[in-house]
Amino acid sequence: MSALKIILLSTAFNGLTQRVWLDLREAGYRPSVVLFTDPDSVCQQIEDSGADLVICPFLKDRVPQRLWRNPRRPVVIIHPGIVGDRGASALDWALMRQPERWGVTALQAVEEMDAGPVWATCEFHLPEGLRKSELYNGPVSDAAIQCVREVVQKYLNGFTPVPLDYSRREVVGRLQPNMTQDDRTFSWHDNSAFIKRCIDAADGQPGVLASLAGGQFYVYDAHLDVRRGVPGNLLAVRDDAVLVATGDASLWIGSLRLKPQSGEQTFKRPARHVLAQRLAGVPVLDGSLARQPFSDEPYQPIRYRECGHVGELTFECYNGAMSTEQCQRLVAALRWAKTRDTEVLLIRGGRGSFCNGVHLNVIQAAADPGLEAWANIQAIDDVCLELFSARQLVVSGLTGNAGAGGVMLALAADIVLARRDIVLNPHYATMGLYGSEYWTYSLPRAVGPDRAYALTQDCLPVSATQALRYGMVQEIGPRCPDEFGLWLLQRANSALLDPAYESLRVRKAERSLSAIQACRDGELAQMRRDMVDNRHGFAEKCHRFVFKHRACRTPQRLVAPWARAERVQPVQ
Repeated sequence: MSALKIILLSTAFNGLTQRVWLDLREAGYRPSVVLFTDPDSVCQQIEDSGADLVICPFLKDRVPQRLWRNPRRPVVIIHPGIVGDRGASALDWALMRQPERWGVTALQAVEEMDAGPVWATCEFHLPEGLRKSELYNGPVSDAAIQCVREVVQKYLNGFTPVPLDYSRREVVGRLQPNMTQDDRTFSWHDNSAFIKRCIDAADGQPGVLASLAGGQFYVYDAHLDVRRGVPGNLLAVRDDAVLVATGDASLWIGSLRLKPQSGEQTFKRPARHVLAQRLAGVPVLDGSLARQPFSDEPYQPIRYRECGHVGELTFECYNGAMSTEQCQRLVAALRWAKTRDTEVLLIRGGRGSFCNGVHLNVIQAAADPGLEAWANIQAIDDVCLELFSARQLVVSGLTGNAGAGGVMLALAADIVLARRDIVLNPHYATMGLYGSEYWTYSLPRAVGPDRAYALTQDCLPVSATQALRYGMVQEIGPRCPDEFGLWLLQRANSALLDPAYESLRVRKAERSLSAIQACRDGELAQMRRDMVDNRHGFAEKCHRFVFKHRACRTPQRLVAPWARAERVQPVQ
């Protein structure tokens, strides 16, 4: 094992930071994490740790001078832009301008942000039609991993980073201003593709401010449609989304955030929930599979197709969150799919995350958040039960990252297949929850009771490779989403006869629904105490998550043993 001591300095332990942490561990290192709180505390933690190298996968804060001026301990920023690109809105501008190629650059921290010498760079073709979170968690994340690997190897080889030189022809990036709402603005009279690009470039944060139904809202989660109407008018409602007419067609808008007034805080919610009373008289479209099983509608949060003896059900949950109503719609879709004359049921995610469990934003907005959480957890349990009770052999496709109940939902299937390099968080305790979704049945069944206990108590991310070793997943497919989709369907088609899956087919035949129900009953007894009685602070943790409060300190679980050295106390 390498003795190199690497600190990951990050604003949050987000998906990319988790992936870097996991990748370094796979390579034999034991990275430690420091979450940015205040400059003095951060400097003290890093100096006391004796770290050799500091890498910043996701840092919104300026590196303190006290850190970057130390020549013996480089601080390397992972910037989501090509060489020469500078500024906090790198991905926003890239999506708005759509260059053919984009990239990630690893550069040393200096006084001027993003202007330091270059350690590594990795470029990629910029696909069209991605929203910012997809770009960040896909091509940017892949390129960032390559840069981190290169930085570590170059550090070990004594590499001296190359100063940024704008006179060189290959340095095409430039300093970009922080993107403002004026830069993002659109009119509903503009064409749909332009409006969607504006919304995609502001995905996650901050959203694009627009007038809608007589109010001012930040809009998110846009999908093209062909219907027409008076630009800006609401044409229809389907599930949680509203259809807005544009200059040439229309767009489905899945999520909104009310513009705050006089210092109040607002947060993102399903569009239908936010508009509520403003939707009187707007037609409601039925998107259920029972009514439209093989629809060619361009926007379908739940869609179904058949290939041979496989029925493939795809569900989309924006940012991985699944509300009570979304769960109920998925239950209805599964019940319909189970009546089909198929032998394999493939359930898979769509764009972005696979699933992260209950919808904390909808819970926070409820009149009684505890009761809404209680309803939500029972509804997602119902989804899992439909998988357990299916006549068909059930295959789940982990198309993206998953956490908490989303991991357990996938494990309710008979066979679990994962896209390469996704990250799983199979735990609940950081939210003050015991957990449900039949985890006390499915997780020990997959990995054994001892490892199941460790996974839920350690509260650490798991890579797809680890999940394969542990038995949580049976195979890993291609990283490319399109290639993974094809591979997933092929593997589902062969699942009935593949000798590698024989033990899983036998296990399905021997399952006990009464034992499964007993696990659910035990979990819900604990979850009622957590969600309704708030015994472990779920209400406060939910509030902090929804309003994006920053960490007050770095959790001890993320601090490597070598970085925990006690400060030397002065002799009195």
